[in-house]
This record gives sequence, structure tokens and C-alpha cells, in this order.
Amino acid sequence: MPRCEGTRAPAAILRPTTGITAWLPDFDVGERHEVHVGLAPGDALQLALAAPAAPDAFVRALFWLRGLKPEGSIEASMAANGFTVLERTPASFVVGLIPGSLMPIGDPREWGESRRRNAIRIAADIRAEPDGGGSRLITETRVASTGRRSRLLFGLYWLGVGPFSKFIRGRWLRAWAAASL
Repeated sequence: MPRCEGTRAPAAILRPTTGITAWLPDFDVGERHEVHVGLAPGDALQLALAAPAAPDAFVRALFWLRGLKPEGSIEASMAANGFTVLERTPASFVVGLIPGSLMPIGDPREWGESRRRNAIRIAADIRAEPDGGGSRLITETRVASTGRRSRLLFGLYWLGVGPFSKFIRGRWLRAWAAASL
């Protein structure tokens, strides 16, 4: 059964040991979703990354409304929408984005070192952890602001977008679970 949880807490309170924590340990907004699949972790991650980013017309419309490219797999869509791969292991895929950056971030070190005032830093991951006869596929998103103004503006943006982000992740979870049967 898919499980979703949203948080508005600093990472100091919620600190799972994951790649995303290494890249964005402190955050203003976070969201985590997970589902059990009957595959080994490496296979589970491959399944998730190869799944369609927009598995149906409603999700495609949500991507379009946010100005995102929904074509292709989740992995291809992340790249098409400007995310930089920060870390990749057989069971974990971490990406980062700095919206509105004048230049795309091509190197993970640039993303990690970026501290522009009033910027937004987004880190997202998909990871697979062993879970009794299969894996737990987890997707987590964290957002940190580097200034009071950006924190306020992103908070207002997230009030509108957050429920739809949760909806999309829920669709991903159901698709992953169904595909692993």
C-alpha cells in the first residue's frame, strides 16, 4: 500500500541516512512517499526510473501547467527539466535543481556549493531499500531557501503546488507497485 507523508521540518528532526541527506540536510519543505515492491533494490530502482513520468493524461496536464516536460521516463524527464544528477548508486538516484538559475548546473559540486541569496535549492531522490522479500521504493523531495523572501514566496507557491506534487508521487507509487507484480 503506498504511503505518503509531507513535512515542514528541518532535517535535524528527520534525518534518514540517505544520499539526499548528504546533499540537502536542512530544508524548509520536505515530502516523502514510499511503496513496497517485490523486486531486489537494484531492479526496483531501474523499474522506477524507467517508468513514465506522466503515466496518464491528468498527470501530463499537471506537468504542463507547471511548465515541465512530461515526456519519457522519470529519469529522462528529470534531465529534460534541468535537474542535475548529484549522485547515483545501484539503489539510489539523487538529483538537484536551482530554479531560475542563470546557467544550468552541470556539475554536482556547483549545485552543492551554490549559496546565492534568496535562491531555492531542490533535491529529490528515488531510492530502494531492502524490505522483506522485496524493496521499499522511496521518493523524497526537499526544498531549502537561502533567504527570507525566497522562503516566503516558495511557501506560497507550495500551498498551491504541494497537493498536486503529492498526487503525482502517488500515481508513481501505484504504477511501480503494479509493474512489479
